[in-house]
Amino acid sequence: MTKFALLAFAAALFCTLFIAFRHLLGLWLHRQQVIGRLHYRREKRIEERLARYLQRFDRSYRHVSELLESLQLSWRPGSLVVTSLLLLLIGTAFGGLFFQSLKGMLLLGGVLVSLPYLLLRMMLVHRQMKTRIDFLPAVELFYQCCLVSGGRQIRAALQRTVEEKRLLGPMQAVFEQLYRNVSVRGDDEASLRIFAASLGHVWADYFINIVRAGLAEGHPIAGNLKDLITDMRKARRSNQQERNKLLEIRIANFSPLLFLLLFVGINVHYNPENAYRYYVIDPGGRDMLLNAAVMIFLSFVMGLWLSRKKM
Repeated sequence: MTKFALLAFAAALFCTLFIAFRHLLGLWLHRQQVIGRLHYRREKRIEERLARYLQRFDRSYRHVSELLESLQLSWRPGSLVVTSLLLLLIGTAFGGLFFQSLKGMLLLGGVLVSLPYLLLRMMLVHRQMKTRIDFLPAVELFYQCCLVSGGRQIRAALQRTVEEKRLLGPMQAVFEQLYRNVSVRGDDEASLRIFAASLGHVWADYFINIVRAGLAEGHPIAGNLKDLITDMRKARRSNQQERNKLLEIRIANFSPLLFLLLFVGINVHYNPENAYRYYVIDPGGRDMLLNAAVMIFLSFVMGLWLSRKKM
């Protein structure tokens, strides 16, 4: 009975921490969006130099910049790099002090240096899952606006779609960003890439291919949009199955961490002195914790990769 109560308590604690983390992450994301809209931050000399240096790595810089913009964050690639480097120093220092081995320094430093990027990818996958179910109504509304505007005026159709305020959930912000980038940015290809990254599924790729052809060649896209909507309606059931698979992958990501906390918590509860001696003082116990942390981190990476494959 005591073991069952301990298991129930551990499960409840894990669920509470997970819900609190998601809520805090959503509040932080909303705050970053508000700051980016209301404030203009002047570039400092160090930031300018860092940005010019990072722009030498064109492909990586563009990828990180579009990732941040698809999440509508006010961060810059330089901020992400500086944060990652600070975490690298913290990880190597803590790994050297606690694990007292080169393995601990390298593994813990490697985990922490890649943690900011993986958190951004997790936020993007979470957003993509939220927008997936609302994409079909958004395309249907855009199709109606295209018919009203004659089928050729894509920017006018986007403007009408955004101004009607009938898009569901996060799709309103995604289409507002697309219309703003297409109207102001001057680089239609980059704007469409950001839109596709915000959604992250094959139907978004088909949609931007249609819009790209309409923007580049100026021919009507209403017929292609109608075919796309028909195909999406037929595939609605399979889309729901894919959503269930994504949910299973996300649940499986947290299971290793749950079991680690459960087993360590049981040992600490029943024998605190031996647990402290084995997990903290003994080098073998510290090495086991390091290996467990690295394996849990790799499971998160695998979960993100599988989520992208299932999108």
